[in-house]
Amino acid sequence: MSDVSNLLDLLPVYYSRLFPFVDYYRWLSYGNAAAFSKREFSFTLSDDVYIRYQSFTDLKGLSDEIKRLLPHKVDIGAIYNIQPRDQRRGSNFQPVERELVFDIDMTDYDEVRTCCKGADICGKCWKFMSLACKILDSALRLDFGYKHILWVFSGRRGIHCWVCDSKARTLSGQVRAAVAEYLQIIGGGEFMKKKVHLTGDKIHHSIKRALDIIDPVFIEMCIKEQNMLGTEEGIEKFLAILPNEEDRQEMKVLFSKEGTSEARWNIFVQYIESKRTGGDRKWYLYRHLIEEIKLQYSYPRLDINVSKGLNHLLKSPFCVHPKTGKICIPFSANAVDKFDPDKVPTIMTLIEEINIYDVKDKVEEETYELNKKRIKDYKKTSLNKSLHIFQEFLQHLEAERREQRLKGKISTDRMEF
Repeated sequence: MSDVSNLLDLLPVYYSRLFPFVDYYRWLSYGNAAAFSKREFSFTLSDDVYIRYQSFTDLKGLSDEIKRLLPHKVDIGAIYNIQPRDQRRGSNFQPVERELVFDIDMTDYDEVRTCCKGADICGKCWKFMSLACKILDSALRLDFGYKHILWVFSGRRGIHCWVCDSKARTLSGQVRAAVAEYLQIIGGGEFMKKKVHLTGDKIHHSIKRALDIIDPVFIEMCIKEQNMLGTEEGIEKFLAILPNEEDRQEMKVLFSKEGTSEARWNIFVQYIESKRTGGDRKWYLYRHLIEEIKLQYSYPRLDINVSKGLNHLLKSPFCVHPKTGKICIPFSANAVDKFDPDKVPTIMTLIEEINIYDVKDKVEEETYELNKKRIKDYKKTSLNKSLHIFQEFLQHLEAERREQRLKGKISTDRMEF
């Protein structure tokens, strides 16, 4: 969105006609109005005015305030022991429940992607996000048994993951940290050259599963498209990961004889295989080296502080990114490879779609004199597909809640503070 000055003109239409308040409330109340009233919302208004600890007793209170303030950005926080807006009145104000959330930002891949930098994103580097989504989604489902996972495009260059199972929402900070650390295998800051260390003879099943997802795309994505070994800079970065100077010098010579990134990778793999199997007394340095490099270049890079803290805010689905005008839309992990960040609807295109539809509809009505039932605004636009994904996610959540209620596992007033 090159010019956001007209955002304030468009937001009243977006919030009054397209923002899915009813479904949003269905999600964040989890069938419990008392819990919803203790949920923190924060708003960023024009001129970067930032308001925290907003809370609302019901759907109407929330929608009225959003339509009044027209926030450029909405963030969702935790459910607290008292209503966040009353936090100054009560002592011991603290978060008690929160979705388990993950935030993956494209800028954390700047040292391994060559196509773009910073805020920019293209189809080539979106593949890193796609892999991150598939790897995390599998681990959360298969290693932790979570079912209700909402994936959301951040509106610019990243993805957010909301794990909404009741057992995930009630985790302590300590357990959240343990889950995040289990999933975080890339360690060390920018000065650490080798960022993945696999110990023991066998690779852990969760990492092995991640490698099974990475392997089919690694050559195409990292070696060819990102041209990982195609430049002097790329080679320098890569050689720094190797265990000793002798290997670096030897690889440098071998690389100088090959012209392409792919040929260099193949020669490297052969070299390491010979070290592993050729009776080298330091073979253990090389036993997982190929896998470690694949992981360093393509495994999800998580900001684990977002996942650890119960009181951490995360941008809300369906809000408008003020820099791009794009909507933070939910998407399906199963179809993440087909997701194209360039085709994400913007607030401008959505309002245009409504206008085009309404003009056409008016002409049809006048022509046929039909008294048609009014169609919901979002169904007139390209937001329809993402809303369908969101509604399907809510149906699964609600079906499980009904089932548990029938079994007597939860009461309607489950949350008492």
